[in-house]
Amino acid sequence: MNHEMILVLDFGGQYNQLIARRVRECNVYCEVHPYTMALEQIRAMAPKGIIFTGGPNSVYDPASPHYDPAIFDLGIPILGICYGSQLMAYSLGGTVETAPVSEYGHTEVTVDKRDALFEGVAENKNSSTVCWMSHTDYIAKAPEGFIITAHTPVCPVAAMACEARKLYATQFHPEVMHTEEGFRMLQNFVRRICGCAGDWRMSSFVDTTIRELRERIGNGRVLCALSGGVDSSVAAVLLSKAIGKQLTCVFVDHGLLRKNEGDEVEEVFGPNGAYELNFVRVNAAERYYAKLAGVTDPETKRKIIGEEFIRVFEEEAKKIGAVDYLVQGTIYPDVIESGLGKSAVIKSHHNVGGLPSVVDFKEIIEPLRMLFKDEVRKAGLELGIPARLVYRQPFPGPGLGVRIIGEITPEKVRMVQEADYIYREEVEKAGIGKELGQYFAALTNMRSVGVMGDFRTYDYAIALRAVYTSDFMTAEAARLSWDVLMKVTNRIVNEVKGVNRVLYDCTGKPPGTIEFE
Repeated sequence: MNHEMILVLDFGGQYNQLIARRVRECNVYCEVHPYTMALEQIRAMAPKGIIFTGGPNSVYDPASPHYDPAIFDLGIPILGICYGSQLMAYSLGGTVETAPVSEYGHTEVTVDKRDALFEGVAENKNSSTVCWMSHTDYIAKAPEGFIITAHTPVCPVAAMACEARKLYATQFHPEVMHTEEGFRMLQNFVRRICGCAGDWRMSSFVDTTIRELRERIGNGRVLCALSGGVDSSVAAVLLSKAIGKQLTCVFVDHGLLRKNEGDEVEEVFGPNGAYELNFVRVNAAERYYAKLAGVTDPETKRKIIGEEFIRVFEEEAKKIGAVDYLVQGTIYPDVIESGLGKSAVIKSHHNVGGLPSVVDFKEIIEPLRMLFKDEVRKAGLELGIPARLVYRQPFPGPGLGVRIIGEITPEKVRMVQEADYIYREEVEKAGIGKELGQYFAALTNMRSVGVMGDFRTYDYAIALRAVYTSDFMTAEAARLSWDVLMKVTNRIVNEVKGVNRVLYDCTGKPPGTIEFE
């Protein structure tokens, strides 16, 4: 383990792991663990600092998550955020109450005392900064030994500190982009307060991972799930550098890929490609369509796609012979959103919660499990993967299965493939693709009346999605130009049979997710 690390204890919020992402932006390694982690384990990890996350509970409810107050005596700096700040106050003798007025959204916070956490923050004449609040309870009275460092008109303790014990707390969320100076606050915590040098780099992750994979696998044979997306591609190249010909990459074309994508993946990774891989393509579209016929529930669809994925691999493994390990390109947001400890489960990812309980392999290897998407891209560049592959549009494991609302049919797949192809083509022509975190077309389950020529139609509506994001944990809807949207709309309704209407999704994350299902 890296000698310097920040430990995030998760008390059950939905996007708490964004904290870890921000800490890593400070070039400090960070891991998230459930609040049930034992004090002995924390001592053994010897983190340079600890962060308590937010969560939906009330600290005075006996059923809510709590922690042994002995944690405050370890001598390790602690930052409590939202529920974490209330837990710190409550555990140390302060008072937490239901707030007379709940706060949610952008809130002006006045900094009363510029402690180490607020160094360089709110340096305007009002000593104020815009932060993101989301709470029903609040700290009514700070514990003994703490000073109140910030407030809002309705929250008397927006932040507090006991600098002698290096304990800090904020009622607001410094990790979200809506808190204007939140990154500076987190940087102050990990660098100034915890004393981290900030020398964690992706190059060291790549070297360490290749070495660890080689030691772990030994002479074992490995089967890699290769989708052609960024995550599985980086995982495959990591493994090929670690174990060479012991690796077989199986590419399952489940009939839910983007237009022409199956052939493009084979061109890059197949026998005539640039990589030393044993490449096997399995065309399984009909098999998937049969399993998905009549299924409309999003979670059920994901689980069917995930289970069928494993079944195909088991069959391929038997053809290859004895296979010891299965490799998947699972990344941190997949793990987080599938539920960590008692966190809220947002959705099951096919790589994580969607896996069947019985798998015909000794072990599953997920070399990217602790990385966020932009970190995976950095790892890809470190590995020498061409930039055009590294910066491909992200594509979920269940593919178009989560971009088709309701039942999946070959006809619906065709519609969304063609609409998405047109959309991506026009975005690239306009030269705006690199600005966007992700963009794609999805097929809604809505049909409506339209007119084509002299005929009445009753066809489907396509929804276009485009977002700005760096970490895929939060996102804002992109404000695409009307010219681009009109070009895409006109082409889709004229060229895609079965579609007579095009909509644009203006929802951010939260409250939406980036994908539709």
